[in-house]
Amino acid sequence: MNRLIFLIIGMALVTYLPRLLPMLLFSSIELPSFWKRFLSFIPYTALSALLFPEILFSTESIESAIFGGSIAVILAYYNVKLFLVVSSAIGAVLLWELII
Repeated sequence: MNRLIFLIIGMALVTYLPRLLPMLLFSSIELPSFWKRFLSFIPYTALSALLFPEILFSTESIESAIFGGSIAVILAYYNVKLFLVVSSAIGAVLLWELII
């Protein structure tokens, strides 16, 4: 039981410290506007890199996946609520699979 507690504490430190230290060390540094803008895009690009392959290979045919992904992108562009975006994309894939 002792080893398990130490393992959990160690994992928490290894996970938390790389996030905490840069925040503490660099919080007083003011970045130029170019770098602020550049860093603001990282969450979107990382999410896209994770999601795009999963969209393409989530169904048996790539065409239905592209169709569903396109519907999701179009609805998200118009700021539709997330639940509606996801359910519409799933419905579009289902409709594509039934028709084609």
